[in-house]
Amino acid sequence: MAIRSNLDQYAENETGEQFTRQNSKLLKIELAAGGVHAKRGSMVAYQGDVKFENKGSGGLGKMLKKAATGEGADMMHATGNGELFIADDAKDVHILYLENDTMSVNGANILAFNESIAWDIKRLSSGAAGMMAGGLYNMQLQGTGFVALTTDGPPVMLDVASAPTFGDAQAVVMWSGGVQMQLKTDTTGGLKSMVRGGTGETFQMAFGGQGFVLVQPSEGRPQIGGGDGGGGGLLGALGG
Repeated sequence: MAIRSNLDQYAENETGEQFTRQNSKLLKIELAAGGVHAKRGSMVAYQGDVKFENKGSGGLGKMLKKAATGEGADMMHATGNGELFIADDAKDVHILYLENDTMSVNGANILAFNESIAWDIKRLSSGAAGMMAGGLYNMQLQGTGFVALTTDGPPVMLDVASAPTFGDAQAVVMWSGGVQMQLKTDTTGGLKSMVRGGTGETFQMAFGGQGFVLVQPSEGRPQIGGGDGGGGGLLGALGG
């Protein structure tokens, strides 16, 4: 007896890298190359000897920041000698590699990163626009290793050095080291633009410097909120 099918096209993808996209929605991680932090609940399958440990929000200090800002990550720590397959609600998966560098990223878009990479919650804007938005926070990743992000649809990568660059605060996924961000308000319709008219986007992010910004074709849920944890910080919390 035998099974005939067209499933061979979905056979496991082997690249020799620790992080490998199996397809646009699914990531495979070779844990023999080192442990990883992955979004809690993202595991869809694994093979071999894999151990999971709930890391929560990453320690007391980060837990308090997450509670105060609404931004942060609930992570699980995966180690062992096997292969881990993870995904997040069939969102598109993208792999980046940091080489002694820094990136600022929306916590809701983080899928996984090497345990060698340090992370923290950082305040992005303290000016008048930031106060009006109720506080702006993002997650900062720093070090050397792989990072896997998800986007709601195929994103666009914009070179901020090529032209003045602006993005909707809920569509911006991340920006690389060397990029500076300032929050601006839409005043094209005067004060009334805060409620209606103007562009319809009250808060915008202005980027400059050297590097790139990644923007997804979705604004997701409204995420700009107050610092009481109920508004979701700048771009929401992962696993909140």
